[in-house]
Amino acid sequence: MSKNPFHILLAEDDLHLGLLLVDYLESEGFEVKLCKDGEKAWKAFQSGKFDLCLLDVMMPEMDGFTLAAAIRKVDQQVPVLFITARSMKDDKLKGYDLGADDYIVKPFDEEELLWKIKALVRRIPAGSPLEKQEILQLGKYRFDVANQSLLLNGKTKRITGRECDILAYLASRQNQVVKREELLTNLWGENDYFFGRSLDVFITKIRKYLKDDPNLKIENVFGVGFVLKVE
Repeated sequence: MSKNPFHILLAEDDLHLGLLLVDYLESEGFEVKLCKDGEKAWKAFQSGKFDLCLLDVMMPEMDGFTLAAAIRKVDQQVPVLFITARSMKDDKLKGYDLGADDYIVKPFDEEELLWKIKALVRRIPAGSPLEKQEILQLGKYRFDVANQSLLLNGKTKRITGRECDILAYLASRQNQVVKREELLTNLWGENDYFFGRSLDVFITKIRKYLKDDPNLKIENVFGVGFVLKVE
């Protein structure tokens, strides 16, 4: 880790698991604030500065979905990762629709959680030409990669970290077909059916963000992937 520690907000009502995660993550160089219910986590988020949020779904006072929605209203940039025992696809898709960046199901291996956290820290795919070019002109939009925002007609739209990753990846290959497997492997680490469903949810949301420019669109290439068309 760097000299400036990475601050994590951990909302987990299972105190035993919460303390184990605090010990593990702090041993890896992170600073962790543990809250045992959603309301305490929301108050902590409002009064502190966090680089990532780890949220249990089933919590007293305020559940993780409600907490994530509240966080997204004030901060579109901070990565959100759900930690939960709920493994139904609909629950996972709901989490992604609320703006979550990733999801891990209990019981899980601590190293897997660490891998996911480190993956969220990496905003731009390795080797991408966007690593040095942080502001792009996409049709009528100015895409500020570093600040995860789209600017059009003086109005700024903040997008989530995962949305930014996907759009940045497609933008680095404008008018070129990007295979689904390539996107999934580079951004999620594996080509998985569930991650593929999640990718479709994110693509739908990004299309809505770009709808005010008819010359800018993300097209499906059936059975292959996507292409960001810039006319």
